[in-house]
Order: sequence, then structure tokens, then C-alpha cells
Amino acid sequence: MKNPDVIIRKCVYANIDDLNAIGMLINAYIEDDMGGGEPLVKQQQLRLAEALGQHPKSIVLLACIGEVKCGMLVAFENFSTFTVSPMINIHDVIVLKEYRGNNIGRRLLDAVINIAKERRCSRITLEVRKDNQVARRLYKSVGFEAPVPEMYYWRKNLME
Repeated sequence: MKNPDVIIRKCVYANIDDLNAIGMLINAYIEDDMGGGEPLVKQQQLRLAEALGQHPKSIVLLACIGEVKCGMLVAFENFSTFTVSPMINIHDVIVLKEYRGNNIGRRLLDAVINIAKERRCSRITLEVRKDNQVARRLYKSVGFEAPVPEMYYWRKNLME
């Protein structure tokens, strides 16, 4: 299916199909070669959807072809002390394997870029695996680049 009619829209948390899509899409990402980890069980999926809906600065966009939710972008608005303005961090960009190659990821990114502009954000950040060349090419094509000086992603796990 090349160039399908894709609609990018905000998640409607009162819509059970949207809530189920969050769980299905995050599990597709976790199970992907670029994911990693254990899929969420149904209770965790519902807890995730509820938590995203309650988070005051979450941005959850769904890519839809008809009734099929084939992609999702999860981001959070934050605040930059350096620019003294809001910023957005993209946490997840997901496109189901069978729908890749249809510019769905690009459309999701374009939508969050428009949201950032409307909110007068100074920047959008994201992290990407070094070995995920497909995603890196997509991000570069819409204007993302490594910062100067280049940064490292670090973390301290508190829960195992």
C-alpha cells in the first residue's frame, strides 16, 4: 500500500480504540529490532495510556489509515533554561513494519514540529540509536542534527 491516505491526529483518551492503539503500538516498538525489552501486558498497556492522558505536558499523535492506527509519536513539552522558553522532547516514534515507506514517520514529525511552533518552543530534541540508520536519515531529512558539541545520552536506572 503505497501513499495511503494518512490522517495524523491527537490521541482521544475517551476513545477506547485510541487507548488500545497506544498499547499495541508501544508493544510493536518494544518487539522491533530497534526496540528491546519485554512487551507490556494488558494491565501495563492500560496504565500507560492512563498515565499519558493524565500527564499535563504529554503529546500523543496517532497516524491513522481508515480505522487502523499504524503509527504513533509520543513527546513531552519541557522547559529550556538556556533559551528561557518551552521545548519538546520526542520520546517515541513508531510506525508498524507493514506501513513503513509511506512517509508516516515524516508526517508524525511534521505534526509535532507544527505543535512546537504553535507553542513557541525553542527546540525539539530526541534520542536515536547509533545503529538506527533509517531513523537517523529521516530525522536529518526534517532538520534534526547532532548538537555541537555532541552530547551523550546517559541514564541511571532506578527500577529493574
